Amino acid sequence: MTEHATDARIAVVTGASRGIGRAVAIALAKAGHHIVALARTQGALDELDDEIRALGGSATLVPLDLTDGPAIDRLGLSLYERYGRVDVLVGNAGVLGPLSPLGHVDPRRFDEVMAVNVTANWRLIRSLDPLLRQSAAGRAVFMTSGAAHKCRAYWGPYAISKAALEAMVRTYAAETQNTSAVTANLFNPGPLRTRMRAQAMPGEDPMTLRTPEDAAPWIVRMVEPGETRTGLLFDFPTEDWLVPQLPLPEA
Repeated sequence: MTEHATDARIAVVTGASRGIGRAVAIALAKAGHHIVALARTQGALDELDDEIRALGGSATLVPLDLTDGPAIDRLGLSLYERYGRVDVLVGNAGVLGPLSPLGHVDPRRFDEVMAVNVTANWRLIRSLDPLLRQSAAGRAVFMTSGAAHKCRAYWGPYAISKAALEAMVRTYAAETQNTSAVTANLFNPGPLRTRMRAQAMPGEDPMTLRTPEDAAPWIVRMVEPGETRTGLLFDFPTEDWLVPQLPLPEA
């Protein structure tokens, strides 16, 4: 990372090279944030950087595998040294994992889903919480799914990981509510035209779905300093704030 101190709000976005993460990174850049873009692929990050700079924005590119916990720790230290704070964290990166009866899931595949969808987000909270607390309005948003609530057959690893993520984010919200200016919320995108959706629903016509670009402005609103709700879930299909433990409305 080569960027230095800036007056712009610093926004860390994981899975920023495609899908929802890319759309959110671009939308946040348009709104004046400096983007710290995390993804595994350098080439895709370079393309994102070109698009952000064409908009007049700025980005720091961080090629990083989120299963590398020590690398996430180093990220927090590097961001502290350069900026002294983080204003926004969008925990977007996730994997679908196998769609299979629980008893048939390979343990390594199960561990991968939990590592990316749960443990990596905990490591991000652990690494970036001190920096979010240095912000005048720290905002954290994590991607969840209706799968966490519906518990459909064969969706076990994904549903379990998202249910765990929701419990973790709500816990973090409770821990920061009265001790800082940090909020932590969940965002349920619902059916969007993404690679993961196509993987999960291969027979679905993607042109019938809304796009990541449709959802991104709502996430931008969630991380604005004036949005002080915390410990809640924003349900994009219904465009409504919900209490996470209650069943989600049918889209």
